[in-house]
Formats: sequence, structure tokens, C-alpha cells
Amino acid sequence: MTTRRLTDRLGGLAFGGDYNPEQWDEEVWKQDDELMRRAGVNLATVGVFSWALLEPEEGRYDFAWLDAHLDRLHANGVSVDLATPTASPPPWFTLAHPDALPVGPDGTRLTHGSRDTYCLAAPAYRDAARRVASALAQRYGDHPALALWHVHNEYVTLCWCDHTAAAFRVWLQARHGSLDVLNEAWGTAFWSQRYTSWEQVLPPRATQWHQNPGQALDFRRFWSDETLAAYREQRDVIRTASDRPVTTNLMLPGYQNLDLWAFGREVDVVSIDHYPTGPGLDAAADTAFGADRARSFAGGAPWLLMEQGTSTVYAGDRVLGKEPGEILRHSLGHIARGSEGALFFQWRQSRAGAETWHSAMVPHAGPDSRTFREVTETGAAVARLGELAGSTVRAEVAVLHDSDAWWALDVDGLPSAELDYHAALRRAHRTLWDAGVTVDLAHPEQELGRYRLVVAPALFLLSDAGAANLRGYVEDGGTLLVQHAAGYVDDRLHARLGGYPAAALREALGIRVEEYRPLGRDERIVLSDSSHAAAWSESLRVEGAEALASYTHGLLAGSPALTRHRFGAGHGWYVSARLDDADQAGLVTRLLDAAGVQPELPGLPPAVEAVTRHAEDGRRWHVVMNHGAEPARLPEPLQDLLTDGPVSELPPGGCAVLRAR
Repeated sequence: MTTRRLTDRLGGLAFGGDYNPEQWDEEVWKQDDELMRRAGVNLATVGVFSWALLEPEEGRYDFAWLDAHLDRLHANGVSVDLATPTASPPPWFTLAHPDALPVGPDGTRLTHGSRDTYCLAAPAYRDAARRVASALAQRYGDHPALALWHVHNEYVTLCWCDHTAAAFRVWLQARHGSLDVLNEAWGTAFWSQRYTSWEQVLPPRATQWHQNPGQALDFRRFWSDETLAAYREQRDVIRTASDRPVTTNLMLPGYQNLDLWAFGREVDVVSIDHYPTGPGLDAAADTAFGADRARSFAGGAPWLLMEQGTSTVYAGDRVLGKEPGEILRHSLGHIARGSEGALFFQWRQSRAGAETWHSAMVPHAGPDSRTFREVTETGAAVARLGELAGSTVRAEVAVLHDSDAWWALDVDGLPSAELDYHAALRRAHRTLWDAGVTVDLAHPEQELGRYRLVVAPALFLLSDAGAANLRGYVEDGGTLLVQHAAGYVDDRLHARLGGYPAAALREALGIRVEEYRPLGRDERIVLSDSSHAAAWSESLRVEGAEALASYTHGLLAGSPALTRHRFGAGHGWYVSARLDDADQAGLVTRLLDAAGVQPELPGLPPAVEAVTRHAEDGRRWHVVMNHGAEPARLPEPLQDLLTDGPVSELPPGGCAVLRAR
């Protein structure tokens, strides 16, 4: 199943968002009907947090209110993305099953009073989740309003309780087979941790000092698999009664402990929630990062933006508002990179409850507001883009992403706290986005031959299979840039012996790292090519590679810092320090030129973003967004779907979707 089925049912791209009519009365529902028509809403997500209403007591369901709303939406021309409400169990459930409440690593059991307060491994929770999902599927599986199923919401809660411990042991037995293999994998000869029975094995709960890193890594893997199993259970009972596609909404990079590659293979359509982590140009770049991730987890297929905020930018300890025009630009930013629509959380801003101040399509001020006017403008724009449905995005550059590598950098006892996985991933993507290049994310073990350039920003953990794959990519003609602290450990978190990184990757790079030397928090160094760096340095020797820059002072003075190695038909590059942003950009530009990679639309100013969508029949569309403060000339005038006229220049903040010749 693909989003093509969704867009066919909708008659174009999706536009709308989470709708919670249970928060309001009949008079507001009548207003909603009229305002949704005005805004061009064609898809509403319903029922995400409605378990207490759907099942007011165990085993007794009340569907009358939901029947009425689905019928009303259908009559109003709005299709439904129907959610299972399992992210927020009702109070009666937690009173009846207190053992299903989550337990923190310190042993503290949480109490009811928020969402996501459950243990995924608790049998009572899993049984209740299957039952309510099955009841919904049996009742609404062929409802004419139904376009999509939405399982759960942002799977996020981890738990360290006894139910989790039992499930963890089952998972470990399946993975390792025996205690001898487990002990070897976790290095339990250190600190007298050897296990002699499975009952001794626990989740990595709070302890005296550093946790066992192998145990911590395996727990993260286990929990991702446990979450996927919980998703599959609901998906499978839905499929017995409905032929509509099934998804769950994935979230910000570090928010969910999930292997998103695995989830991408199991959902019928990848869907994400995305909220920028900074304002202005940073928000545009972060939008591209989130969208490229989603498309990559979907295997290049179209996907769906399930949530965004009309005026929500998470920036540290505060939530910032969006600037005028950004609702449209951010929506188009996702559509440009493969989304089959733009949805929001939520339709109407709540007047009470924990998310009263989360922005919405209809704000507290009502429809006579800048926000709602921009929402209606965005809805009209999305409605004009139906011909893009089913088209895809192509990239010649990939940034490597592996959940194991992320989890490996989260264990205790590493030599530097500045080895931040997602910061490195975002930084690599941002450098390429600034260069006007469309980027895929790729797993180190997947086929990489279609990419001219592959960037590996934070591969602290690298499996033998991944190292061999990267070696083969370079040998077959690819250009690979590997950044510092790469391949230090294998997939058991065992340190590589004989020098870093893994042997196969060392061969492709023509180097051997002998010693890691983290820099002081405020320490900065200068390389021989005048590049500046911070955070990390390494003592390495060239073994066939050419040294392009070297360290200039201290113990490492004169030793290589940046290298290039001709290996087979390709080149392996290695940079052993964290370059400053400008120098990183210069290096990437050099590599793009060497690999023959051009921007999507060459000649555009730096703050103008362009992405191309491709149809199977050869048609193409350039989505162009001017994030700058100056007008931007386009390379040639082309027909714009948004204005139905030719466009040769974009004003500040302007957007266009151009039919390519």
C-alpha cells in the first residue's frame, strides 16, 4: 500500500490536521464545518486521545458520538484519518492494572495524569490496545469517510519494570542464544558481571556508576523491537477488517527510541510529526532535514507530514512563533521533498488542558486572525498541487544514519560528551542543504551505488557488514567522506583492535587512527590549510592516503588531519577533527565539485531553496522557496502552479511550484 491510495481517495494532496470535536459543543461543530470548507481541509485525524470516551469502562464501548462526527465530516467532504487511542489509557485502566504503569530506571513508578503513561511490555496494556483497535476496525473498517488508519501516537515511553525485564530476557535469548554468547557480547568479564542464569539479567536500571555499555545498547535495540511488535499487533487486527492503509506518526530525531528504518518497512505509508528546532533560516533547514529523513525511511516513496504547528518552533527552553509566510513555506518544504500533503496539530486550539498553548489552525483568536488567513492561503496552495501526487524526489548525495550508531554514542564512559549523534547528523545535512543539494539518508549497510557522494558524520559504531559495504562503495567509484571518531567499535560495542576505524574501512580510507585526543571544551586549533577545528583530534598515520592538511601545534604537530585516498575507482576522505562550519562547508563544496554534483537549480542565491519532484512519465516540478530578505531571480521563467502564471522572480518569502520544461 502507498500514499497513492490516499491521494486518489482525497482527489489530491492532503490538507488538514488533528480534529478533537469532543472538546467542543454543537455550536462550535457547525462553525468547524464552515471553516474547514473555507480552509480547504480534506483530511482530519480523529480519535487520537479519545480512549476514555470510546471505552468508558473495560469492555464497554460507546461509538455513538464518533459515528456522528465521522458521518458529519463525510457529509462535509472531509475524509478521516482514524486513530487508535492507545497513547493515552483512561483512568479506569490504570486503576485496574497498576502494574501496567511505567517504571523509571530508578525504580519510581509513574502515576496516571498525563499521556504516554503505560508500559508497552505489560500484557494487560497490550491486550487492551489490541481490543480497542479491533473494536474500531470492526465498526469503521469500511466507513465511507475512512481514508487512513493512525495507530497510537508518537510511540515514546520507555519502561524498566519487571514486565520489561521478562520481555528483555526473551529478546536476549532470541538474539544471543546462550548466556555464554551474551556474556561475551557484553564483556561481563569486566567488573565481575558474568551472568550464570537468565533470571539475573535485568534492564539497565539506575546503578552506582557507569552501566554496562553492551547491556545499554541491547536494551535500546530491544525496546525499539518491542515497540514495533506493539505496532504490528494493532496494525494486523485492523487489516482483518479494513483495506485502508495503516501508519503511525514518527517524531523528532531523538524523541523516540526507535529504529526508524525498521518502522519504515512496516507502515503502509511513512508519516512524521515535525516541529523546527530554531527560527528563520534554521527552521527552513530543519524542515528539509525532517522531510529528507521521512522520505529516506520510506525508501524514496511518497510519505505524509502528519503534524506540524502553525506557530510552533521549539527553541531550547521556549516555544517561538512562526513569522508571516512560514506556514506556507514550511508546508511546501515538506511537499517539495516528497510529502503527499500538509497536516497540522491541531485544527482548533484547545481552551483547556495540557496543550492549551500549542498553536492550531484556528487559534484562540478565531478565524479573524493572521494565522487562520495564512492557513486558508496554504490550503488553497496545496489544493493546486494535486498533479504532484505520486511523484518522487531523487538525490545524488547521502548522509549515513544508523540507530545503533546513535545509541552507541549514548552509553556511559565515552571520552567526550561532545560526540553528539544528532547534532553531527543535522550539521552534515545542513552543510549540504546550504549548498543547494538534495540529500537522502542511508543506512551504512544498504546499497549506495546510486550516490555520487556519501557523508558519514558520526559512525562511532560500525558493523563489519557496514564497513565492507563502504569499502565496496569507494572501490566501485564512489566518493566517501568519513568524519572523526568513526568505526571505533563493532556492533557489540567492542573496541576495534589494531587501530581505528574497522579494517575494511581503513583500507578504503588509507589511514589508521592510533590515538584519540579530545580537545578541551573551549579549545580551538588551526590546521595547516588555515582551517579551524574544535572538540576532537586524532593521531593517525597514512597508509596509502595523501595528507591534505595537518595539525600545527602540540603533540600532533605535523601529523595528518585531513586525508584523501584513491581506492579502486573512487576516493575515501577522512577528517579527524570537527571543522568549523565555514571550513566544513568549504570541504563539502570541494567534494561536491569533485563528484560532479550540482545544486537542483544552479545560480540561485544562498537563501533560496529548490527541490525537484519527478513523475514516472517524465514530468518534473521545481518547488522554489525564497527564505531570504531580497528578491531572487530564477534561471528562466516557468509556469507556476500556485499562481497559474509564469514566474521569473520570487519576492522575499515568496514560493513557486514550477512546471519544468
